[in-house]
Amino acid sequence: MSGAALGLEIVFVFFLALFLLHRYGDFKKQHRLVIIATLLAWYLCFLIVFILPLDVSTTIYNRCKLAVNSSPAESNGSYVTLAPSKQKCFKPWSYIPNGIMPIFWRVVYWTSQFLTWILLPFMQSYARSGGFSITGKIKTALIENAIYYGTYLLIFGAFLIYVAVNPNFNLQWNQLQTIGIAAANTWGLFLLVLLLGYGLVEIPRSHWNGAKRGYLLMKTYFKAAKLMTEKADAEENLEDIMEEVRKVSESIKYNHPLRKCVDTILKKCPTEYQERMGRNMDDYEDFDERQNSYPSEKSLVKLHKQVIYSVQRHRRTQVQWQILLEQAFYLEDVAKNETSATRQFVHTFHSQEPENKIIRYFYTPTVEWYWECLLRPWFYRVLAVVLATFSVIVVWSECTFFSTKPVLSLFAVFIQLAEKTYNYIYIEMACFLTIFFLSICVYSTVFRIRVFNYYYLASHHQTDAYSLLFSGMLFCRLTPPLCLNFLGLTHMDATISHKNTQPTAYTSIMGSMRVLSFIADGFYIYYPMLVVILCIATYFSLGTRCLNLLGFQQFMGDSEMTSDLIDEGKELIRREKRKRQRQEEGENRRREWKERYGNRDDSTRNRVVHTDQKESSFSEANTNRSLSKYTRSNGRTERDRIELLQDAEPLDFNADSINDDPLEADSGR
Repeated sequence: MSGAALGLEIVFVFFLALFLLHRYGDFKKQHRLVIIATLLAWYLCFLIVFILPLDVSTTIYNRCKLAVNSSPAESNGSYVTLAPSKQKCFKPWSYIPNGIMPIFWRVVYWTSQFLTWILLPFMQSYARSGGFSITGKIKTALIENAIYYGTYLLIFGAFLIYVAVNPNFNLQWNQLQTIGIAAANTWGLFLLVLLLGYGLVEIPRSHWNGAKRGYLLMKTYFKAAKLMTEKADAEENLEDIMEEVRKVSESIKYNHPLRKCVDTILKKCPTEYQERMGRNMDDYEDFDERQNSYPSEKSLVKLHKQVIYSVQRHRRTQVQWQILLEQAFYLEDVAKNETSATRQFVHTFHSQEPENKIIRYFYTPTVEWYWECLLRPWFYRVLAVVLATFSVIVVWSECTFFSTKPVLSLFAVFIQLAEKTYNYIYIEMACFLTIFFLSICVYSTVFRIRVFNYYYLASHHQTDAYSLLFSGMLFCRLTPPLCLNFLGLTHMDATISHKNTQPTAYTSIMGSMRVLSFIADGFYIYYPMLVVILCIATYFSLGTRCLNLLGFQQFMGDSEMTSDLIDEGKELIRREKRKRQRQEEGENRRREWKERYGNRDDSTRNRVVHTDQKESSFSEANTNRSLSKYTRSNGRTERDRIELLQDAEPLDFNADSINDDPLEADSGR
């Protein structure tokens, strides 16, 4: 089994990262280099989290083997026996041979650092660039990142000059490498504690609130009102940009040198706008450079960038609106079915996606009612209590992990108890659950935060390239300090435990932090204690209240603005519900009409054709008789169709339907 566990986890983590990237990214529309770079960044970070428990169990076995080899001992198969005390060091099932883990960690760590500090920032600027050629995009990316890279080079150059001039410092290459790693980990730890303090409180609280149907429904109404405002803003912004594109397209004719750039911009526009522009434009007019003033290539680059951003934002808000509607309809169905006497879950609308027959066979309406109305709230409450217990243990351990005598960190106590009995399965499971919970708290915050419209991870393939690359940067910067913090909580880091024992392979790659004693003995130990203050601030929603005071509407139960937005969202959901009900009623009527009269028309039509072919000698008489019969049947069908149209309900007035096409209205202007 040596190395088999490592290989299995490498394959499993790859498909996990691929699944998450497929959920947030769009493999068909986004550039392949963006997908590959983001996938590599996510994959390496997830890989560190999953492989580190194997490194811990292997290190514990190596420590036992070193202790045995220091006294007379005899080897027997898969374990080493200490002669005097008959102590046995069993080899773990996931043991990784010596020499593999240091090489593995070195490749993973330096690849992730190259991605986060050099490649991904460059690709961000490249993805947002509006250039029309690869050379133009690269030039724009280099210019935008000149200040970014120049700042790091200036700091590093000043540090090298200081070390060379000061005779008290005699640093070698390994020590300079350790200083660089310490600087990167310090920056990551600073951001890590902020995200961890939010996740430790918000994750248990979100699951506890998930059991409150009324709370979720009110919050969904609140989101609907906010999303409608953003959706209207996105539509208005897209209309303004499309108006500029139309003017540029009409001014630059087919034989203009910049016409290729305009065609590239038109390809990025939605299909309906492309059709309107194609009909309203006369490309057979020659351009006259002396009479008209034409936009420059620089202005077209800026317009191209705006088109990409506005189209992506408009598409994202449309998809999110449909998803939010489904969520609101589902929560309203749950509230309605809670008082059902039949104990069968009834949906207001049928699912638009094809249902899986196997799932529907086991997940019957009765089972669905018991799960949604009875079991699911209790499951969320129990899960919230378990997560809250983990959060308390993490906060306690973060404040006491520096104490070695006595050992106060609960994670260190669990690992040391298992180390005495060499229960490697328990060690790996405890390490995995600990680092997995820490990763969930940090990574989920990365997926939740939103920096205006510049960074936003939206599911259902609606995340843009810039946000995907930015998330890869954050993961690569947060994962190494997260793992070092985990090793400190379990006292597997010699810097924390103050023991002269064999370090883990991961710690050996990081180097000895004793080169910078004020970081090793000060910042790394005492800064994580700030997680207590951040947890208290998150519990009392201080950040939410501050954003609400600054004008950013946040969901707060005691706010008048929140109540107004909830009422507005409820009305929007009610309007969309009536609209969808009318659509389904219209479809049902058309289906009934086809079932009642469609077959009769077909049989009559077939009878006419058969009569024409069979009785050629009496063709005129029989044909007239058949046509008169067909006319009477068709007339009756036409009367039924008119009656169905007269029974149709009037549509609600919608201001957006007055002018669906801004280009059609502007063309007359």
